[in-house]
Amino acid sequence: MEADAAKLIGAGIACIGMGGAGVGVFVWLGLFGVGGGAFFQMRQNEIGAGSMNGAFQFFVTCALTILFLNQHEHEQKALADNSVHR
Repeated sequence: MEADAAKLIGAGIACIGMGGAGVGVFVWLGLFGVGGGAFFQMRQNEIGAGSMNGAFQFFVTCALTILFLNQHEHEQKALADNSVHR
């Protein structure tokens, strides 16, 4: 019974994490990439290019978080088992 509750809590936390990372991807792609990069042409000056690089690093972190949280549990166990045995 406790294991089922723990799985349910873990699934809820993963959904919250994926939602937050999804918002991060939207902010980077929608606001920085399209709005700032294309409409305001931020990439053409030094300050804007630095902002775009920082935003891209944020996007990559969010995308990797989504990929990690989207894995099936048996894949995560296999990754954890391989790292423990090394």
